[in-house]
Amino acid sequence: MGLRAWAPGRVNLIGDHTDYMGGLVLPMAIGLGTEITGDRGGNWVMLGSDGFDGVAEIPLAGVADPAAIEPPWARYVAAVVDEVRPRDGLVGMVHSTLPAGSGLASSAALEVAVATALGADRVNPVRAARACQRAEERAVGVPCGIMDQLVSLAAVEGMALRIDCDTLQLEHVAFPDDAEIVVIHSGQHRELSGSAYAERRAECEAAEQVIGRLREASPLDVEVIDDPVLRRRARHVTTENERVDALASALAKGQLGYAGELLAASHASMRDDFEVSTPALDQLVGTVRGVPGVYGARVTGAGFGGCVVVLCKPKTRINGPVVWRGRPAPGASLSTI
Repeated sequence: MGLRAWAPGRVNLIGDHTDYMGGLVLPMAIGLGTEITGDRGGNWVMLGSDGFDGVAEIPLAGVADPAAIEPPWARYVAAVVDEVRPRDGLVGMVHSTLPAGSGLASSAALEVAVATALGADRVNPVRAARACQRAEERAVGVPCGIMDQLVSLAAVEGMALRIDCDTLQLEHVAFPDDAEIVVIHSGQHRELSGSAYAERRAECEAAEQVIGRLREASPLDVEVIDDPVLRRRARHVTTENERVDALASALAKGQLGYAGELLAASHASMRDDFEVSTPALDQLVGTVRGVPGVYGARVTGAGFGGCVVVLCKPKTRINGPVVWRGRPAPGASLSTI
């Protein structure tokens, strides 16, 4: 009997570049993701893909360096196999409806789908997410946070997920019935391994050497940092943490106008203080915010291209390359076929 493992992508409503600093995030799973179908058994994990060339052929005994595996997409598979250490192999196919390089966590969805197919502990999503987080860093060298993997595993339908990335405490936040999310692609492909992502993290860590943990700092504490670049980076993290809780409260209370203002403030912070937005993203956000029925919009994910997330009334007409629209989707699943 075969299996089907499914892992959704995610859109982050607010709280970007806070997760790797132990901060707060508010993502939700979307109805696009990665599916693996196949059969368990043997001493190898062998996966083909209908979206990428080549075959992932990974021995259960593991590989010395997942980052050296070819083809490149198989590096994620190799790293997950090494982290999960399954007893039985897997032969199957990978299918994804997530556009790569869009900022919707396509790599995390692949990691979670592989881990789920190999029997990772979904009863303890934090443990499984940590394994997938380690796998991503080993596969491509990006020092990512845990948000993408954790929401893919722990999401609940109709709920956003507030994650405290310090304690890894999870809180499901009801999404209003009279609103929906639209994700629009900016037209700019994004690749974190070739971006300034690691540089931004290093700048935040340098700011912590001055004022202590940003997770525990206030926006006022940041003003004592002399270096203007480090001060801006730290200001984004501290104010973004506050906006996460404000947006969670606004959504729970149905305060959609206020929620839109918070999205606008977050985008401005990503653009000015963290400098990860782009002219294309800024133009798209400005255009969409003027559409009747739209409450707010912002760049989502790490920036440097990718997508814009829009909070709006249901069935709002939005022009442009819409990648997905809807309400929060459920997390990873495993079934027999």
